[in-house]
Amino acid sequence: MNILIVDDERDLVSALSAILKQHNYAVDCAYNGEDGLEFAMSGIYDVVILDVMMPKMDGFEVLKRIRTKNITTPVIMLTAKSDVSDKIDALNGGADDYITKPFDAQELIARIKALLRRGAKIADNSLKVGNTILDRDTYEIVANGKKISLGKKEFQILEILMLNANKRVEKERLIEKIWGYDSEAEYNTVEVYVSFLRKKLAAINSDAEIRSVRGIGYTVGAKNG
Repeated sequence: MNILIVDDERDLVSALSAILKQHNYAVDCAYNGEDGLEFAMSGIYDVVILDVMMPKMDGFEVLKRIRTKNITTPVIMLTAKSDVSDKIDALNGGADDYITKPFDAQELIARIKALLRRGAKIADNSLKVGNTILDRDTYEIVANGKKISLGKKEFQILEILMLNANKRVEKERLIEKIWGYDSEAEYNTVEVYVSFLRKKLAAINSDAEIRSVRGIGYTVGAKNG
């Protein structure tokens, strides 16, 4: 799971980042509203933790611009103010939750987990392209009465491609979403996993085809579709 922290209090961000990483979250950090907006607009995060009072652009404006672009990433607002009106503004502006500083890190983690569970309940547990179903509970692909298990990275790549069926997905986006901004993963790493996926799709006679977009990325769609 990828989490973005946007807050200008560097000591807080550093401490919170360390705690989240201990809980096996991948974490990126931004220290002002403009950078935070740029990161958030990528759409690669599972949760954004967003401070209200920041240089260059406050959290309310960042939230507004995110939602204007139809980015539905869950957002937890951080505020040093306990004023009810600020909390109402956050929720009305599209925030999914808020927490007042100072806060207990374990409480924030509990809220993150609650948002992720909520999203999991909303999400369908399968995706389909052509005759092929990706079971998001079992990490299996099924076609023609046959099924085969996927490794974690294979599953993540195919899930993103199927969520964007017949649309181009850049290799860079796959790396950022799956390995994170700070990863040293290279394009040929993605190519290796795509090669594994193609072999597994062929093994169950799937008509879902992963097509290369030269020098850019991939699309997935039904053969002859």
